[in-house]
Amino acid sequence: MAVTKYKGFATKAIHAGQIPDPTTGAIMTPIFQTSTYVQESPGKNKGYAYARGKNPTRSALENCLAALEGAKYGLCFSSGMGAIDAVLKLLRPGDEVITGDDLYGGTYRIFTKVFANFGIKFHFVDLKKASNILKYINANTKMIWLETPTNPIMQIIDIEACAKIAKKNNLICAVDNTFASPFLQNPLAHGADIVMHSVTKYLGGHSDVIMGALCLSDDNLYQQLAFIHNSCGATPGPQDSFLVLRGIKTLHIRMERHCYNGRKIAAFLKSHPKIDKLYWPGFPDSVNHSIAKKQMRDFGGMISFSLKGNKQEDAFKIASKLKIFSLAESLGGVESLINHPATMTHASIPKTERDKAGVVESLLRLSVGIEDIKDLIADLKQALA
Repeated sequence: MAVTKYKGFATKAIHAGQIPDPTTGAIMTPIFQTSTYVQESPGKNKGYAYARGKNPTRSALENCLAALEGAKYGLCFSSGMGAIDAVLKLLRPGDEVITGDDLYGGTYRIFTKVFANFGIKFHFVDLKKASNILKYINANTKMIWLETPTNPIMQIIDIEACAKIAKKNNLICAVDNTFASPFLQNPLAHGADIVMHSVTKYLGGHSDVIMGALCLSDDNLYQQLAFIHNSCGATPGPQDSFLVLRGIKTLHIRMERHCYNGRKIAAFLKSHPKIDKLYWPGFPDSVNHSIAKKQMRDFGGMISFSLKGNKQEDAFKIASKLKIFSLAESLGGVESLINHPATMTHASIPKTERDKAGVVESLLRLSVGIEDIKDLIADLKQALA
């Protein structure tokens, strides 16, 4: 259970869920590299029996994440997809899920290629207006799954409005908060039931670990998810947990620079003659900007743009000319990355669906890092020349 005595985000990031090691005084949570634990007698232990179920390093991380999200509980998984998988295992054949029409490709894939095979039905809906959910609710609907900002078009979804609809209809409201991180947005505070993170991204922050997490406060949901967590075994090891705990200690500082750099780059790209559409929620004229201002503390370092003429080869040319931005999947690390969603992160989505969502052939997605802003803008300028 989360330690909540700290009020400030930075203090939570550095201290929540963690205490100096009682045997040595080590200020960093030790890496408990063990698979099992000695018990005093059968069934009598100190809260740890087998490391798939619990590990002290992971427990410290789970408590820290819960505190950052204002949650009662945290659960860490071996990947973000492992966390999503656990949430979907709350469902039964015949159940239905309402979700957005702009989703991370891996999420779309597990929905349509894995859980659809078990009789779960998914409705992909334009959620820029929360009221669009209403026409899809029926007796079989059990969950609303949101991303906000969405990947990769940066749509802003009104969490509070969606959560109210979910509550009124006795549905679970789950939010993928990866793009915002808990520094910028806390979905539970807006009525959501479950928050999911690809911890790999901003929380870890250094492109050196794969992990996922769920944060929630509902006791019944926690018991169900903790059972799935232990029974299905998609749990991370202590080394990864240690790396994320270390990364989180600078989350607030990193996010401030991601946001600063993101704002500067968005302003540069907006006036560039080769850019067709630019997606970043911080512009006053962006769709649902007022909602972004309401539920986010800043607008983040994720930016997507398409090119005039919409030619894939033009996008490839720009990506290959960049020197500081690296062409790679993933996001949220200290280094800047560029991604071509149609052939990389969203390749599993059929082209017709991609085009409908705006994931066109020339779309490029930037994960703006924390390098010197002058160097980043100069790099983009020469690549776009």
